[in-house]
Amino acid sequence: MGRRKVPLSRIENPTARQTTFVKRRQGLFKKTHELSVLCDAQIGLIIFSTSGKLFHYCSEPSGMEHIIGRYQNSTETQNPENNDPKLEAMHGGLRKMQKETLNLQWHLKRLTGENLNSIKFEDLDELEQQLECSVNMVRAKKFELLQQQMDNLQTKEKMLQEENDQIYHLIKEKQAAALMEHRQMGMVPNTEEHRHVLEQFPFSGEEQPGGVLQLAASLPSVSNPYHLLPAQPNLQDFIGLHHHNRL
Repeated sequence: MGRRKVPLSRIENPTARQTTFVKRRQGLFKKTHELSVLCDAQIGLIIFSTSGKLFHYCSEPSGMEHIIGRYQNSTETQNPENNDPKLEAMHGGLRKMQKETLNLQWHLKRLTGENLNSIKFEDLDELEQQLECSVNMVRAKKFELLQQQMDNLQTKEKMLQEENDQIYHLIKEKQAAALMEHRQMGMVPNTEEHRHVLEQFPFSGEEQPGGVLQLAASLPSVSNPYHLLPAQPNLQDFIGLHHHNRL
């Protein structure tokens, strides 16, 4: 008995459907690549998944645009009744844009250091000058931004300094007002009265003594008429008297 043919139908399970899509897509790309290499065929394959994600394969190094352009040219040649002048102009503009896109991509790769093997010395020199010009422009823009940041910081510093000065003057005014109010209430003595009180003390206007010794040294010297007498008689006189009695 031979293998029974399984009818093709949509897979209802989302997980199984996604797994089958990945496996079949990889197999299809593999077969397409083998066909392109073995038979030297130009193949362009485009796949959209159910989620709208694009997958494509192109055997041409120039890209899928070249394959699509060839397809459009072949279709127009096979169907000459569709050669509308407006349509021809649109296709011509599309081909021109595709060519410009390829040139821009090629130039961008050279600017990033890619595809430099086949470039000539003159082209390398021109490319170097372009890169130096670009670097100078980037540095000039960077310096301009730094200068703007410095100007902004200086402006902020000036504003903060002015605000600090205003706060300082406000505090000084409040202190002066508080001092005046205390004087009016009699809590702060007048300067003349304070000086008059200090003059009543013996050390007013002079350096105050730092201790008892300094205070004693500053007092006037007074002669003492009194003399201290010894509490015991002289021992030598006592010894001499005792020796005289023995004799």
